[in-house]
Amino acid sequence: MKRRHFLATTAAALGAASASRAEEKVDVKPTGRTPNRIGVSSYSFWGFKREDLRPLDVCIEHAARMGFDGFEILQRQLVSTERAELMKLKRRAFLLGLDLMGYSTHQGFLSPDPEKRRENIKHTVDCLEQAYQLGIPTMRVNSGTWGTSKSFDELMANRGLEKPVEGFDEEDAYGWVIEAYQELAKEAGERGVIMGLENHWGLGRTPEGVKRVVDAVDSPWLKVTLDTGNFLEDPYDRLKQLAADTVLMQAKTYYGGGVWYTLELDYDRIAKILKDVNFTGYVSLEFEGKEDPLTAVPKGLELLRKAFA
Repeated sequence: MKRRHFLATTAAALGAASASRAEEKVDVKPTGRTPNRIGVSSYSFWGFKREDLRPLDVCIEHAARMGFDGFEILQRQLVSTERAELMKLKRRAFLLGLDLMGYSTHQGFLSPDPEKRRENIKHTVDCLEQAYQLGIPTMRVNSGTWGTSKSFDELMANRGLEKPVEGFDEEDAYGWVIEAYQELAKEAGERGVIMGLENHWGLGRTPEGVKRVVDAVDSPWLKVTLDTGNFLEDPYDRLKQLAADTVLMQAKTYYGGGVWYTLELDYDRIAKILKDVNFTGYVSLEFEGKEDPLTAVPKGLELLRKAFA
């Protein structure tokens, strides 16, 4: 065997072995305890209502000034997804010492129309590419809703419950969602972006719904984004069911009273649930109250620093 061929073959074998070992260690978490890093979602500032706080560069500057470690971008808050604009945000965050650590996106697969589901798959692939360009390691995804509610306010008034489209049921929906994320997991893996299925609405309303999808897809590129504010009853037991698969936790606060509802959340208790499974990732603050975010967001940071110390 020629020396060049031997070296190339050996290098390939070692590379394959290393890749295999790396894949095996994906779910291994450190046993030592360090404080969880605390980030903030751009949604905490804008909240779909403060247009003066919509520009992401403004939100990034406030986050850095307040002392956060990281910054989560709500994709709908972007004015442009052009590469040059994304690179400006990436540069700004780096110069201010902030990790861009989360990308929060919207998509929906609860539709009997295959073309609509295909459009949402394409949108999600576009979002994965944006996260990749920004250097963001995890992206929030969801199942979507049936769309039979007249408005989000009505959906919230019904505690997240919604009637399926006539002629279909949740079993149909699970098939659509699982099929979509099986395809998307391959796209996520090519970009090194872990998708986190959120306990949101639709199939994400219950921990059993989230787990059914994540377990069925069975990919290291689809895990859980755990939101503390989306289980309206018995939150602690439900959060515990998803804790082991969590790659990012979104922590709700409601200073000034919630816009749709207010939950009295015990963050010391929640922090223990996450610590018990050795969660060492980011906690991302999502302020959803009526107080001025410029005074409420720092309160949330102080609360989370103490709980996750």
